[in-house]
Order: sequence, then structure tokens, then C-alpha cells
Amino acid sequence: MRLFERLTRRIVFRDEDEHSHDAPPSRYRRMWRNTVLAVITVALAPLVIMTVVNYYLYERSFNEEISHPIQRIASVTTHSIESFLTERIAAAKYILSRERLDDLTNQERLRDFFRRMRTSFGGIVDIGIIDQSGVMVTYAGPYNLKGRNYANQDWFNKVFVRDTYVSDVFLGHRNIPHFIIAVKRESEQGEVFIFRATIDTNVLTDLIQVSGLKKSSDAFILNRDGVLQTPSRFFGKTLEPFPGQMHLPGKGTEIIDDIEIKGTNYVFGYCAIEDSPFIFAILAGRSDLMSAWFAVESEMLLFTLGSMLALAMLIMGISSNWVRRIKNADLRRQAAIHKAEHSNKMASIGRLAAGVAHEINNPLAIINEKAGLMRDIIEHTPEMPRADKLTKQVDKIIASVERCSSITHRLLGFARHIDVSREQVAVLPLIQDVLSFLEKEALFRDITITVNKPDTLPTIESDKGQLQQLFLNIINNAFDAMKQGGHLIITIEDHSPASVVVRIQDDGMGIAQKDIERIFEPFYSTKGSKGTGLGLSICYGIVKKLKGNMTVNSEVGKGTCFAITLPVSLDK
Repeated sequence: MRLFERLTRRIVFRDEDEHSHDAPPSRYRRMWRNTVLAVITVALAPLVIMTVVNYYLYERSFNEEISHPIQRIASVTTHSIESFLTERIAAAKYILSRERLDDLTNQERLRDFFRRMRTSFGGIVDIGIIDQSGVMVTYAGPYNLKGRNYANQDWFNKVFVRDTYVSDVFLGHRNIPHFIIAVKRESEQGEVFIFRATIDTNVLTDLIQVSGLKKSSDAFILNRDGVLQTPSRFFGKTLEPFPGQMHLPGKGTEIIDDIEIKGTNYVFGYCAIEDSPFIFAILAGRSDLMSAWFAVESEMLLFTLGSMLALAMLIMGISSNWVRRIKNADLRRQAAIHKAEHSNKMASIGRLAAGVAHEINNPLAIINEKAGLMRDIIEHTPEMPRADKLTKQVDKIIASVERCSSITHRLLGFARHIDVSREQVAVLPLIQDVLSFLEKEALFRDITITVNKPDTLPTIESDKGQLQQLFLNIINNAFDAMKQGGHLIITIEDHSPASVVVRIQDDGMGIAQKDIERIFEPFYSTKGSKGTGLGLSICYGIVKKLKGNMTVNSEVGKGTCFAITLPVSLDK
């Protein structure tokens, strides 16, 4: 509930209501909260139900289709191995059918065939021609196998029956794992020759490495007796027996689900490679195969959460707008009543201010004339004693009259509009002139004044007299707020090419938060009976007439800062 109240204040009533003196009516908060809860419940319930149903349907579907990645990898890899064997058998048959037996038994000619085959086909270790007695008649390769007899080899007897033969991996005379491809040819005279090519088993290892397996999975080749033809991550090296039991696969891939190895669940699949004794086997972790489901699961949850958040924000926005309109309608009705009362009040105050200023100006004019007459008499009476001292006193009377006239002029400015006089004003000298009026009071109260300014400062187009009145009022207020030995900081900033900012900061008593929003209202004073409440109201009016802006920041016990922003040109 506390969260809803904070959201209500932030969204429905916005920031201005948070700082208002009177708390917003609780009925608006209840209206917003009840509307949001009701609409969210109705809108999100079907979305949540459908998400749960879809989650279980998708999960069941993925579990049923978990064997498809195994079948796809086995099919692609098996096809690659079959293509590899078919290409080399076709090359051997082509050589036997195209070349004469005399050329095949020629050592140099066979070496030439060997170089071309190694260039065109990878993985061939050596080739040789074996006669019908099992003797290697010619040989091309890295070993000395010419004259070696293979009559007792199992593969030699099988090639006579099948014409084409692919062997298991074995060690043979080399004592290195390899397998052979043998193709038989019979001459017109009835002589039998066998073309034999030896293939490195690393080729098979490379072929099954391209299946895109993760490190937690395994792929290897077995023969039909269950002997490893390539190394396995889990079951050992080449020619070691496979520990598991499996029946020979038919066409396609056989799948054995949920095999546990070292505490991890795996899916085992194997597929026979046609025209060879090889069986391709793959062992993949269930977690790897379910990675697609995990991705779908994450996307589904993210989509659901995003949709719920979007709906919630939309519902809150619509509800906020609806409740805010109701609240604003109530406030407009109240404001219309207060506005009429305020207009009558301000009209009366304006008439009173004009009357008071007029009545004061009349005696001031008389005083000013009499003081001028006294100065003329003194100047035209050379023998008058202490004439200089009298002249100074008369000048002070005239200066005080002028000051009183400016005060009444300001009072009239509150009652009626005064046109702005445009002139180029240098802000720093103007502030220094204003401070000169207050230097004696600052000295008497031990107030330190610091003026900070940039190296260069543009002149502004404004009304010099009204600016003097503005800064004098604000600095006077700062003096009133500070105790003996206070510190006043005036900072002039070239805020942008189009404006200048003057900050007047004191370390006085500060202004309470509840009073800040009302200090610019006429006749609202924070000084109690000592203030009239007109100073800041007049200042605010001057700033607005000069197309500027004035803000205030204050903290009780630490001081107040007024920031006045003035445009460089009144036409912008």
C-alpha cells in the first residue's frame, strides 16, 4: 500500500502536489488505486493463464522432439563420411579401368598416380598394386612395402569376393591405426590385380569434428564388432572396445534416451555408414539439446513480463489521466471562485497603493522645492557662516527626497504597468553601484560581500533603473536574514550566449519549505510584522517584465540563494 501511495503522488498528483502545504485528498488516491487494481486484474489474468498453458505445451513438445538434433547431426556426418569413401573408391576404379596393367605395375607410373591422388584427395597415405598371389608388385608411399605378401590378410580374401572392400581400422605392418580401400580388376587373360589405398584414420576424426558438438558431448566411430575406430572423449582410444551394448542399426539413426555418465544425462544416437564396416555414434548432453527450449523459455518469459509491464504502465497512465482530469476539474471550480476574490482584493490594493503614493509625492515635492530654495540662498550669501556644512545637509535632504520618490514610484509600479526602458547595461558595475548604497550597513554589521565574475561578461539590453530596484530589494532581504558577521556571495555567470545569471546567496536563517511557494505573493511576508510582503512580489514582477526568470533555493538554518536569469536581448 505504501508503494501505491508513492505511485499515486508521483503519477496522479505529480511533483507540485508533493510539495504543497495541503496533502492531496485521499479520495483521489483511493480512486486511482482501486481503478488500477481492478483493470490490471481483468487484463492480466488471461495473459498469465495463456502463458502457463503455452509453457507446458512447448516444454512437452521439445521433450518429444529432443532426438531431432541427434538425427540431423548423425545424418549430416554420416553423409560426409560416405561421400569421402565413395570419392576415393571411384578414383581407384577410374585408375584401374583407364590404365593398362603394364602402366600400373610400372613403379614410376604408380608414383605419378600417387602424387596426383594426394593432390586431389586428402588422407591417402600410400597406394600399391597386389597380384593374385598376394604380393605387392608395385608400391608408392613412405614405407618399404614392395614385395610384401598379403595372402594371409583377411581383407585380401574378402576383396576377391566383393570386388570393392573397405576395411576396419587395424595396425598391420605399420603398427599405426589405418584402414584400406581395395578394388579388384581382372585382365582379359584372367590375371587378377588389386589396387589398394591406405587411409589415415585422422581423416575420420576430422570428419566427425565438424558436427558442431559442444565440449560436453562426444562423437566417434565404431565397427560392427563394437571396437572404437576413432578416439572417444569418454570411452578411450582407437581400437579399444566400446563398453556399451547395442544392436546393429538398420536404416536411419537409432536413439537411446537418457544415458547417465558421471552424473550427467546424455542422449546416445548411432547410424551405420553404407558400404563400410563403420558406425557413427554421437553422445550429446540433454542440457545441450534442450538449449533451444531454454532460449524459447527465456523469450516467452521476457515477452510475458514485458507485456505485463507494458499493460500495467498503460493502465496506470490511463487511470492517472482519468483521475487527474477529475481532480483538475474540481480544482478549476475552486480556482474560479478564488480568482474572483483575488481580483477584487488586488484591485483594492492597487487603488490604495496609488492613493498613498500620490499623497506622499505632494509633500515630497514641497520638501524638494524648499531644499532647493535653501541651497540657492546659501550659494548667493557669501558671508553666511558654515555655508559648506549647510550645503552638504541640504544635498542629503534632496537625496533622501529622491530616494523617497523612487520608493513611491515602485509602489505605483505595483499598482499599474510601467513601460520598460531599453538600454545597454553592464551587470557588474550596476551591482557594484547597488552595493555602494549598502556598504555602511555592511561595515556596521561586519557582513562580508564577495563578488564572483567571469573574465568576460556581455552587456545586456534591459532597464537599468528597474534592475537597480530588483537587486537592491533582494540584497536588502539578504542583509535582514543574516546575523552579525554574515557572508553574502554574489556570482555572475555567462550562462549561455543568450542569457546572464546572477546568484545572490546568503548564510542567513533560510526560508521554510512551506513558505517558498508563496514568497512571491503580494503581502505574504516571512518577517512577520516587520515586513510588508511587497518586496519580492515587486521583484518578481520586474523580472517577468524584463523577460527573465527568478528561482529560489533555501534551507532553514543554512541560507538562501536567489538565481535571476536575464536575457542578453529583450527581442529574443
